[in-house]
Amino acid sequence: MLKTAVELLQELGRTVRDRRIAQGLSQLEISERSGVPLRTWKRLEGQGEGSLRHLIQAAIALRCEDNLALLFPAPAAASMDDLLARQAATATPKRPMRVLRGRARVKPRVKP
Repeated sequence: MLKTAVELLQELGRTVRDRRIAQGLSQLEISERSGVPLRTWKRLEGQGEGSLRHLIQAAIALRCEDNLALLFPAPAAASMDDLLARQAATATPKRPMRVLRGRARVKPRVKP
């Protein structure tokens, strides 16, 4: 069943509140820790309302910022070529090997 925006906001607010309580923090403590004004924090928990910046600050303070990337997963690849192109675009370029100029000189060992 699809949820409305209001239902999702309220659910998100409850989740933020539950996470804060599970960590044993008051609204004032988490407000100070996150940098989100107390009044805004109360609105975030109560109605799920606040700015995207406040949501990110809350996620960082509640130690769940890694999960924000899961909100908008990359779409599935349409073909193998598409998948390979995406991998190539996100791959870190390899550093070229260093070429030594000239010959390395090795001193011959002298036997005593």
